[in-house]
Amino acid sequence: MSNPIDDSLNTTSEHSYVQKFNAHKDVPVKKDHAVEVDKDYEYSRAQLYSLIEKGQETLNGIMDVADSSGSPRAYEVAGQVLKSTADIADKLMDLQKKVKEIDETKNKTTNNVTNNAIFTGSTAELQKLIKQGFMDAK
Repeated sequence: MSNPIDDSLNTTSEHSYVQKFNAHKDVPVKKDHAVEVDKDYEYSRAQLYSLIEKGQETLNGIMDVADSSGSPRAYEVAGQVLKSTADIADKLMDLQKKVKEIDETKNKTTNNVTNNAIFTGSTAELQKLIKQGFMDAK
C-alpha cells in the first residue's frame, strides 16, 4: 500500500498504525441534585471557616510585627487582613442565606385556585351535568 504523504515527501514510513475506533456515547449518570447541593454547601462552608481561621492567625502575627516595629505599613496590612477576614465572614452568611432560599423553594408547594370557570356547552348539556352531579351526591 502506498501512502500519499510518503509519496509526496519521497519517504517511506517505518510503522503503519491503524486504529479502530468504536464511537459510542457514555450514558450520563443522573445525580441527585439535593445531594450535590449539600456536598457543595458543606465544602464551601468548610473552606470559608478555614479561611477565617487563617485570617485570624495572620492578623495576630501581623499585629505582633506591627507592635514590635511600630511601622505604619504593618498596621495598614493588618487593616487589610482584618477587612478580608470580615468579607469572608459575610460570604459565610451569604452562603447560609442562599442555602436557606434553595431549601425554601424545594419545600414550597403551589396551590392552584380556579376562579370564574366557564362552561362552553349548551344549556341542555349543563343541565345534564348538574343532574348527574346531584345523582352522584346522593
